[in-house]
Amino acid sequence: MTRRTGRLPPRTPESAFRRDPARNPDGARLAMSTPTGLDSLLAQLRWRYACKKFDPTRRIEPATWSALEAALVLTPSSYGLQPWKFVVVETAAVREQLLPASWNQRQVVDASHLVVLCIQKHFGAAGVDRYVRRIAAVTGAAPESLEKFRGMMVRDIAEGPRSWKINDWAANQVFIALGNLLTCAAVLGIDACPIEGFEPAKYDQILGLAAHGLAATVVCALGHRAADDKYAAQPKVRFAADEVIVRR
Repeated sequence: MTRRTGRLPPRTPESAFRRDPARNPDGARLAMSTPTGLDSLLAQLRWRYACKKFDPTRRIEPATWSALEAALVLTPSSYGLQPWKFVVVETAAVREQLLPASWNQRQVVDASHLVVLCIQKHFGAAGVDRYVRRIAAVTGAAPESLEKFRGMMVRDIAEGPRSWKINDWAANQVFIALGNLLTCAAVLGIDACPIEGFEPAKYDQILGLAAHGLAATVVCALGHRAADDKYAAQPKVRFAADEVIVRR
């Protein structure tokens, strides 16, 4: 199959987000919108790749970026606890500081946007309580009606075996957010590159994350591919479906 490498037609992400959950997180659920066409979805997933060279002169349009931030907010997580923060690094000078800690991968400075996906370290009962308060505020439920749910989460997250590796659990949630971001970016015609090749401790120091109980887990650069990125035209290498999908 021929892979498209040219610029995609302009998108209007606002039509897919009639209400911006990043600005209106208390909004009621909306009726299902028209789903993306199957061929279009698969075409966009085939079009995407881990962009190795961004065009530093091209920026993601504000409306499109707003939609991608909203997609991060809407990411599912275990129990809905959302043990993360997404740090959007906007200052060019800070990105230059991050470059040596990113194995000098130019995507960090050349991409339109850079997101550092962080875990909330040592997530425990306090995080559960914050979430329960949020549920009560959004749904109008009486806090006492949520006590059983709270107890179940505390016993699992804060007191049970999962608590022994709670930062690993939180990192697993962060990677769900990364996958969601990559897919949504592809659907909107935005290039992205997930980056694990970096020094988390140096990121934490440069961005002052430790003071907020955060730890950098994975990075994602987003923007528009450079016209001369040779990797854009390379065939996508995946195992056949019958080798990775098992039916029972």
